[in-house]
Amino acid sequence: MVCDKCQAKCGKVITPDPWKTGARNTTESGGRVVNENKALTASKNRFNPYTTTFQTCRICRQKVHQAGSHYCQSCAYKKGICAMCGKKIMSTKNYRQSSA
Repeated sequence: MVCDKCQAKCGKVITPDPWKTGARNTTESGGRVVNENKALTASKNRFNPYTTTFQTCRICRQKVHQAGSHYCQSCAYKKGICAMCGKKIMSTKNYRQSSA
């Protein structure tokens, strides 16, 4: 789960999506720039396989495999927070969630 502010920090795919509505990587929606040099712009949010460390989740200390995230996907879903910044997205008070 990622909030609207952190959605812009997520990586984008180079090839345009054939399903146009709801896609972030098409030129019509403003999510993709025409004639953009991806070697210069995509390196900041991309996963680097040569780094030896992964970020650990701040709650359960498990390895996080999303670049720029501080919380794993399961902890972010259980708590209803953004995986990148930790901001509360939704209330999980009335949800019946398992502990696993």
